[in-house]
Amino acid sequence: MRYDDITDAIGNTPLVRIDPDVHGLRTIDLYAKLELLNPFGSVKDRAAWNMVRPLLPGAVERGDTVVELSSGNTAKALALIAGMHGLRFKSVTNRMRVPEIKDLLLLLGAEIDELPGQSECLDPSDIEDPLTRMYQRLNADGGGWTHTDQYFNERNVEAHFTGTGAEIVKDLDGNAPDWFIACVGTAGSSTGVARALRQQNPDTHVVGLVAAKSDFIPGIRTIDEVHQVGLFEPDVYDTIAEVSADQAIDGLLTLVRRCGILAGPTGGGALQGAIDFLRTVDEGPRRTAVFIVCDRVESYLSYLRDRRPALFGRPPRPHSVASLAESDISAAPVIPVADAPSFVPGALVVDLRNPYAYQALHIDGSINIADEVFADLLHAGLPFSPRRPVLLVCPVGERSAAYAALLTRMGHPDARSLAGGIIAWRDAGLDLVRD
Repeated sequence: MRYDDITDAIGNTPLVRIDPDVHGLRTIDLYAKLELLNPFGSVKDRAAWNMVRPLLPGAVERGDTVVELSSGNTAKALALIAGMHGLRFKSVTNRMRVPEIKDLLLLLGAEIDELPGQSECLDPSDIEDPLTRMYQRLNADGGGWTHTDQYFNERNVEAHFTGTGAEIVKDLDGNAPDWFIACVGTAGSSTGVARALRQQNPDTHVVGLVAAKSDFIPGIRTIDEVHQVGLFEPDVYDTIAEVSADQAIDGLLTLVRRCGILAGPTGGGALQGAIDFLRTVDEGPRRTAVFIVCDRVESYLSYLRDRRPALFGRPPRPHSVASLAESDISAAPVIPVADAPSFVPGALVVDLRNPYAYQALHIDGSINIADEVFADLLHAGLPFSPRRPVLLVCPVGERSAAYAALLTRMGHPDARSLAGGIIAWRDAGLDLVRD
């Protein structure tokens, strides 16, 4: 194959059968659509190119900066495409949580604006949160931006309707699979592929996989987060199921070690979610199922090292949130917002949000130790005296509950999590200050 442009190599990725000895299903042929083999490394290559292609002539003429609200693969693809056309690229995000992705974007020449969006912190003095205001500014005429708008742009969905989904049908000899299992991020690939498959077979059953609420899986949103995505349509999915970070890593290891597929956590989550669901319907005549391997493992080594240090020949970290069971977190000591003001004066209040969210609004007298930094502090032991009460604060009270449970296990007798987080504090009309 010879191409005049690297973007010509986007698409036409292989559909690979997973050995039944790997998945253990008796009546179902399971296939992986290997989107990690796109030239920029992920399923987002298709959407990025389809969204930006019609905008490039005007952007080049004006000298615009291409910009997207993305912390991962869409940003990577757009940064490369923008550079090919002599344009700058800016990533605007509040979710830059994987160091390798951030480093790669900087290597590609991208600018990164990390902002406190709605899931991080709301400013009650404004009608919209900071990320929304940035979104509105990006879409204003004459601002010097070309915004690809992946969360609302129908060309995101179209890329997978005419590309990914159509290719699956073609590779299955003109047939749609009986099941399509998809991790839900921007919802572009799952929606587009579902439309293509159902055009061929209206009875194709679509399973949408979301991350468990207390987990972070790169590329997969929780059920609460997917409802914030403009392209998400609940009716697309016949079934919505949760997948945990541990399941995603187990699936990743299966794909890497048993199948020779260098999949990232999203692909691992898709495999494990597919197997768990398909076991419930594994009977009757022979049928087919397809899932997508979205991207490659190399960008997630720090994510894996933090959660499974033994994979890299390292001892387990002695004090880690990853070592907690769901039952530990659900039993974490919390304090209701109504009781918190009387607890705060004698307590050390630790705000776990990123510095941008903290600067926007925080509880007076609190200190800011971002989640990742606080996690590193705890590996060496308690970072403050166990004699002083501690109140942990995060956006909605989930992450702080995990740390409260961990501190309790480490021997801190009076560590609490603020129930409902900073959002509940704000909604109760309690005072917040700005730096």
